[in-house]
This record gives sequence, C-alpha cells and structure tokens, in this order.
Amino acid sequence: MNSKAFARRFTLSIVGLLALASLSATPALADDHDHGAAARGGPRMNALVKVVRETTEQYKSVAVAEGAGYSLAFGCVSGPDAGAMGLHYVNMPLVLDGEIEATRPEIVIYEPVGNGQVRLIGADYLVLADAWDKTHTSSPELMGQKFQQFESPNRFGLPRFYTLHVWAWKDNPTGTFVNWHSNVSCDAFTGPTQ
Repeated sequence: MNSKAFARRFTLSIVGLLALASLSATPALADDHDHGAAARGGPRMNALVKVVRETTEQYKSVAVAEGAGYSLAFGCVSGPDAGAMGLHYVNMPLVLDGEIEATRPEIVIYEPVGNGQVRLIGADYLVLADAWDKTHTSSPELMGQKFQQFESPNRFGLPRFYTLHVWAWKDNPTGTFVNWHSNVSCDAFTGPTQ
C-alpha cells in the first residue's frame, strides 16, 4: 500500500471514530447543558422539579406560606464560600411527622431581593434521621434524588437529619438538587443570618 492510500485510510478511520464518539456523547451533553432552561430562568423540568413547582406556586406570596403553617427559621443561610441557601420557611409539624411526600415539602425557600421583598426559589425536604432510620434501612430518596445527611452538632441546632434541596424556581449552575445555590445571596436580608 502506498503512502497516499495509507494516509487516506488513516484519515477516514479517524473521522469515523470522531463521528462515533460525538454520537455517543451527544445525549449526555444534552442532559447536562439545557439552554432552554437557562433561557427561561429555571432549572430543567424533571418530574420532581415539576411537582415542586406545582406544589409551591401558591407560596410565591410569603403570607400564603405563613397561613399554611410555614415560618422563618435560621435567618438567611449563607454559604461557606460562595452562594447561599436563602430564607427557610419551615413547617414544623411536617418536619416532625417523620415522612417524606413530594407534594408536602417541609421547607419553602426564598431569596431576599431588597426592600423587604423575597422571591420563591425552591423547597427543601427534611426528615430527622433517628425517626427515618427507625422505619427504613437506607437513606431517604425522593423520585430518584438521594438526600444529604447533616450530622449533629450543626449550624441549625438540629439533631442529625436528612435533607434534599430542590431549586425549582431559580436555576443553579452547580445543580438542581445540591445544598448550596451558587447564585443566591443573603446580601439584601436585613435580619440575622446563619
């Protein structure tokens, strides 16, 4: 085989491999990089995000959330480096019931935006670990999303607990289900922070 024929075969082989690699990578890249969600100002709409949005839409007004039994706890929770968790409005009877239901988040999360105003940004599912562990053999999971565990002692003064944040109303570049939101700030909050 002459060198021209070898070069042509080699080039075609490389092009073929690159084409195959790009075909197999495309779905994964599409899952991780949703321009449509960013353009709409919200996270991708997986099933849990959809449920959280449907359930919490009524709580865009803090007064409605307070009327449903939610009240501010912990001040505005700021992050260890960058970002924050925001304002946690907690429904204590839901926290203490030891159950997890997608349509009944224990906490509704807001971001202070100035002039005493807040914006709904998500929900937090929280269950005390001792109550959960008494009736379950594994950590909690909700619609395919695993909860994070917070040991005790912790900054919230709670016993060991499991938590799952769902940033349903404000896109988080670091993930929809992570604890800290990199684009949330407590700077506009005028009360005590955690």
